[in-house]
Amino acid sequence: MEARTPMINADQTQFNPATDLSWSVMPAKRTHTCGDLRASDTGNEVVLHGWVHRRRDHGGVIFIDLRDRYGLTQVTFDPNRNPDGHSSAEGLRNEYVICVQGTVAGRPSGTTNPNLATGDIEVIATTVTLLNAAKTPPFYINDDASVDEGLRMKFRYLDLRRTAMRDAVSLRHRVIKRMRDVLDRQGFLEIETPILTASTPEGARDFLVPARLHPGEFYALPQAPQQFKQLLMVGGMDRYFQVARCFRDEDTRSDRQPEFTQLDLEMAFVDETDVTGTIEALLIECIEAYTSKRILSKPFPRISYVDAMSRYGCDRPDLRFGLELTDLTSLLGTSGFSVFRGAVETGGIIKGLVVPGCAAWSRREIDGLTELARTFGARGLATAAWLPDGIRSAFRQHVGDEVMAGLCGALGAQEGDLILIVADREATTNTVLHRLRDHLGAKLGLADPNVLALCWVVDFPLLEHDESRGAWTFTHNPFCAPKDSDIHLLDTNPGEASSKQYDIICNGFEIGGGSVRIHTRALQERIFHLMGYSAEQIQALFGTMLDAFEYGAPPHGGIALGLDRIIAILCGVSTIRDAIAFPKNQVARDLLMGAPSQVTATQLEELSVRVALPPASV
Repeated sequence: MEARTPMINADQTQFNPATDLSWSVMPAKRTHTCGDLRASDTGNEVVLHGWVHRRRDHGGVIFIDLRDRYGLTQVTFDPNRNPDGHSSAEGLRNEYVICVQGTVAGRPSGTTNPNLATGDIEVIATTVTLLNAAKTPPFYINDDASVDEGLRMKFRYLDLRRTAMRDAVSLRHRVIKRMRDVLDRQGFLEIETPILTASTPEGARDFLVPARLHPGEFYALPQAPQQFKQLLMVGGMDRYFQVARCFRDEDTRSDRQPEFTQLDLEMAFVDETDVTGTIEALLIECIEAYTSKRILSKPFPRISYVDAMSRYGCDRPDLRFGLELTDLTSLLGTSGFSVFRGAVETGGIIKGLVVPGCAAWSRREIDGLTELARTFGARGLATAAWLPDGIRSAFRQHVGDEVMAGLCGALGAQEGDLILIVADREATTNTVLHRLRDHLGAKLGLADPNVLALCWVVDFPLLEHDESRGAWTFTHNPFCAPKDSDIHLLDTNPGEASSKQYDIICNGFEIGGGSVRIHTRALQERIFHLMGYSAEQIQALFGTMLDAFEYGAPPHGGIALGLDRIIAILCGVSTIRDAIAFPKNQVARDLLMGAPSQVTATQLEELSVRVALPPASV
């Protein structure tokens, strides 16, 4: 059917299907995308389909920027060449869906756009066909201005038209495809594991699904395919991977969603270096193929957990800048300053860092930093500024000049530097200084967004004591193997045993974690007993895997990479919500589809479920 030019009123802003029926049911077939055409196509007849991105009227000539997910092409409607087409273009509005037929021409001298792939050409329109009109969008799609995130998520189908979201979704596809190709070349098999499975304690709350055919019983959505991938190793599938959907019922934050995607991987007959080497090569290939960001160090540095906590106050350090922490407990713990002395006497520590060149910060800036430290959990922040006329500090008179000189020496401070000190419980001190360090790295421009500082953090503790339960609990997952040299400590001092865990960190974010696993029943049961489980509980929760271990389980290890976090970092966005096509908001609601929502009494009855809401708070 021949495409027909629609009749559109110039003042029309909304499409009325009862009267505006002048579009073609079968538009001309698209010959090119809006990102295809170049100067070499000049003179060719083409057909483009897309959305009106922007409309400009310049002295009678109308220009339309036509958009699809591949790019933009300028379409020109000249009243001297095509009066009917020009008249139709007067009625077009942003986000109308149209089909344009025309001829490719070079742009006149001085009007090319070097920032646009199609910037050397334009399409001189001969026919325009309306495929669908559009209401005025709730936000400008052709504008980079900030838009309320709630509005973006409610109209996510419009938000996906924006360049940033289009690029994120496209990059996500390319990276995941590259990962699949790389692993396929190395002999890995992509194997799907169940979404409806059994509930097991793996570190977070499960999402539960009532089983209609088995009243009173529930499936759980998997927090990770952990047991399944270990069972695949028992089954002889010695190289497995999966782009796995995972579910955890926990509070959301900028890098956490209730449902997320990870690259899940497991290998048999390996040690830690086999797994980390595979992942390191995989990440380097994907990063260098699809981004211009520079990897700071290759191979990735390896930092022990103890060293990371000592130098950076956390187990996921941002290595793009210094500002390392220094333990000052022995130097200041017996000083005359009661805040320092009191912290140490109650079992705490004292640590500090140096902020180069910031001694001249105003009182207001220092007070703001102190208040920020309090929001991070500190009771206060001790500061010292080394100015040209000496060191200015509220605690100097309490510690004396000799200790002050020793403090500057221990920190490596110089004239012009600002010293920050926190004295508190070890966990609080590390947390506050780590968060201040990250804040200052961003504020001072030390964290280069075009650099990726990747590292491995290794030698984690195997267990930590859970005072509320009076038993040991895992620091990674209960299937992580202890260092061979530390197995004897399980009988005497479990908290001193190190594990075969390894986390991969990028720019201060954990983007993946894994371990060499326990592969014998006796050792796995030993860990579960330390965690306070009875023999009956162990069999009920983990019996299938323990039984499988008795049928020749090979040594094995693996890792899971957080794909949402990786894509967010590569895109340079601050939240993984901008790296996911259809995410939940900050309180785990789907504003687009209205989930979670109430269901009917009939549905609940079919599932043998009764809802008991908590009492309303007064």
